[in-house]
Amino acid sequence: MKKYFYIGLVIILLLSISIIFYGAYLNSRGENIIANRMDNRHIALKGQVATTRNIQPVLNMDTIKLYSDKMADAVALIDGTITNAYVKRNNIVQAGDLMFSLVNEEIPLKISQADSDISKANVELKRAKNTYERYNQLMSMNATSAEKLDEVEAAYNAAIANVENLRMQKEQLLIQQSRQNILAPIDGEVLLLYRQPGSYVTMGTPIALIGDFSKLYFSQTINDADISRFSINDEIELIFQENDLQKAYDTDYAVGNLGNQQRFIARILDITPNLNEPASMRKILFEIDNSVHILEPQSYRNVTLQIKQNFTCLTVPLTAMLNQEQNSVFVLNEDNTIQRREVVTGVNDGKYIEIISGLSEGDIVITSDTNGLKDGTKVDITMDNEE
Repeated sequence: MKKYFYIGLVIILLLSISIIFYGAYLNSRGENIIANRMDNRHIALKGQVATTRNIQPVLNMDTIKLYSDKMADAVALIDGTITNAYVKRNNIVQAGDLMFSLVNEEIPLKISQADSDISKANVELKRAKNTYERYNQLMSMNATSAEKLDEVEAAYNAAIANVENLRMQKEQLLIQQSRQNILAPIDGEVLLLYRQPGSYVTMGTPIALIGDFSKLYFSQTINDADISRFSINDEIELIFQENDLQKAYDTDYAVGNLGNQQRFIARILDITPNLNEPASMRKILFEIDNSVHILEPQSYRNVTLQIKQNFTCLTVPLTAMLNQEQNSVFVLNEDNTIQRREVVTGVNDGKYIEIISGLSEGDIVITSDTNGLKDGTKVDITMDNEE
């Protein structure tokens, strides 16, 4: 019985081993078939030819912060109580216009006292002058000493200086009295009123804010490659993607505005460092024509800057870029395989991007999603429609 048992056990083991090897063979054969199919299949992709075309470069800004170089406070130049306000919010004023008046009750009293002191000093001056003239006559007759004459002359000069000093003090008081009128420091629109009649203020207290927003400014630090086509005095169109153009200062609108559809023209005032100097980042200063009075000094989100001048350059669609750095694409080879290629890019217009080096006109780049693809993948290309 043991003999048959061992024979059966051997047969079972042989069958098990045979099944294992057969399974491994089938698995290997299946993998080879799949690999061959993957090697021989052609993935359907879209492509487009690298072409020379005219583009208007754009820059997309997450945020720009506008400011005005013409904003100033009208401030109290002396202590006092505001008695009258001659302007309201949104009024247009010129530099020197009367905006408020205030009263400092001590100034009239001080001026009156100064007048009294000047009168007394003039009496003393007249007396000192007469004494000096008398001693001059006595000196001519040798009726007095030189020392006494010097003493009298010194008293006379002191009286003159005292009158002059009191007059200067009065002039200072008169200047303070004139400062009871608060004048507009610049041309512009009354933006805010900090104080109202009846308020007591000290010297230096802001009373109102005046601003001129017809020209606004902002600066932006930008990659050198993104501004390679920009230069000083270029005109840039600003496109605000958000419709919410609310006002921070509630200024009035000017005629001719188109509301949320308004397009604004900005001009490049300065580029630092100069474009002739090597740099990876540059600071650009822009001036905006805000004559329609829609914008105000504040931050705006999602703004597109588009240069108005056309540029001719070699381009491919932005969809061909494989990464955020925009420095590589997949190119179609003659054997219908794809190959990753490094490129140097420049400006873009939101749809096409400039190719500075790495491609030639006529090269076909892949514009489809290429996730998971690698060099040598065989493809069937359908050309995108081009403008």
